[in-house]
Amino acid sequence: MAMSVEEERVVASVPMGLLIGGEWRHARSGNELRVEDPATGDSIAMVADGGPEDAIDALEAASRAQASWAATAPRFRAEILRAAFELIMARQDDLALLMTLEMGKPVAESKGEVAYAAEFFRWFSEEAVRMKGEYYRSPDGITKVLTTRSPVGPCYLITPWNFPLAMGTRKIGPALAAGCTVILKPAEQTPLCSLALGSILLEAGLPAGVLNIVNTSEPDVITDRLIGDTRLRKLSFTGSTEVGKTLMRNASTNLLRLSMELGGNAPLIVFSDADLDKAIPGAIFAKMRNGGEACTSANRILVHKDLADSFSERLAEELSKMKVARGTVAGAQVGPLIDQDALTKVSGLLEEATAAGGRLLTGGDRVGDKGYFYAPTVITGVPRGARIFREEIFGPVAPIYTFDDDDEAYALANDTNYGLVSYIFTESFKRVHLAIDALQSGMVGVNQGLVSNAAAPFGGVKHSGFGREGGFEGIQEYLDVKYAALNLS
Repeated sequence: MAMSVEEERVVASVPMGLLIGGEWRHARSGNELRVEDPATGDSIAMVADGGPEDAIDALEAASRAQASWAATAPRFRAEILRAAFELIMARQDDLALLMTLEMGKPVAESKGEVAYAAEFFRWFSEEAVRMKGEYYRSPDGITKVLTTRSPVGPCYLITPWNFPLAMGTRKIGPALAAGCTVILKPAEQTPLCSLALGSILLEAGLPAGVLNIVNTSEPDVITDRLIGDTRLRKLSFTGSTEVGKTLMRNASTNLLRLSMELGGNAPLIVFSDADLDKAIPGAIFAKMRNGGEACTSANRILVHKDLADSFSERLAEELSKMKVARGTVAGAQVGPLIDQDALTKVSGLLEEATAAGGRLLTGGDRVGDKGYFYAPTVITGVPRGARIFREEIFGPVAPIYTFDDDDEAYALANDTNYGLVSYIFTESFKRVHLAIDALQSGMVGVNQGLVSNAAAPFGGVKHSGFGREGGFEGIQEYLDVKYAALNLS
């Protein structure tokens, strides 16, 4: 399917090179990387495909710019981020269309992500001027303790494909606010939003070399080169737990500061007193946001036995009505999965679950013969030992399990190596507080299917990683604490 004139215009507005030292350039090898529309399988752009030499050039540029950027006034950094926020919002429609073309989500949902992404720049523009230290008298009464905070240095930021603009701003915003320079490696499937973001930051006045962007089809090669270089001081990664473990091992030789936002297996608990008029739309949002391709997606829906039949039937009815289509089609609610590998994984999990005794209430198959579409699906009766209970689905599939009492619900929810987010639906104030304490996750959504908020600390526990992005805590990931002992006796 050929792109429309408007789609061609939006894609043509994006620089297709590597951003290194303030300039857009070709890869040293001359290689290019194909960007695919997951709704059609067609090519929509060719971008520069960087290699290890390009990555080292980017690190060199970031290292040269580090001292001068760290020395800039916090207000200067804040104004650049604020200007970038304004530019993103002014171009919300174009950026949303660009996101839909390379990632697949419906345009309306893409517009929501653009606004969410911009908010990180506004939030951290305000945090840039609030990096406080402390000054106090030590217990011995002789020494005064002075603490200050300084940027950690050049940072390597690795972002995933599922939120191609927001994952960039969520990392770049605090890094720039803290006074760090950056090498950004966007996901191979979705480089266009990152390239557009780089162009916006340059337009906002960001000095050359402070942000560098390296697209690549060789992520392992360039990552190994970068994290082995002593000029790099921090790595922030969002992606799978297995890749995160490998990066941690490799980063240990250089003792890099690390932030890891890894996999999830989010439980959504519908307690016996839940209001289904709240729980059904909440579950739909928690499950179907981004077509289920989110680490925060409700992966296991746990429903009290007394509500299970009613909840399951109503959820299946609502999901069966959702319009599955290319994200640019009017009224589209569910776009394609990102690629063939994603489609194969989701299909395989469903086949195993049904073979193990699961009962499909709706969906359960591919939609169309072009692109990577999968029908919104509800399945019940799956054994708890099935792979779909243990693994992150990353697709529009809602498995429903039942429980008898609250203790069993908590045990089921915590029966995973992951701990990113949990969701609960209850009308009991007491149960809310008991659940928050009982659930082993970094975040809890209470009677709502959304926790993402630029003003809140996003992150998990256990195999979902460590460190926080967003909130007051987010900028601390990019700052070192320095302590001075002052003898004033």
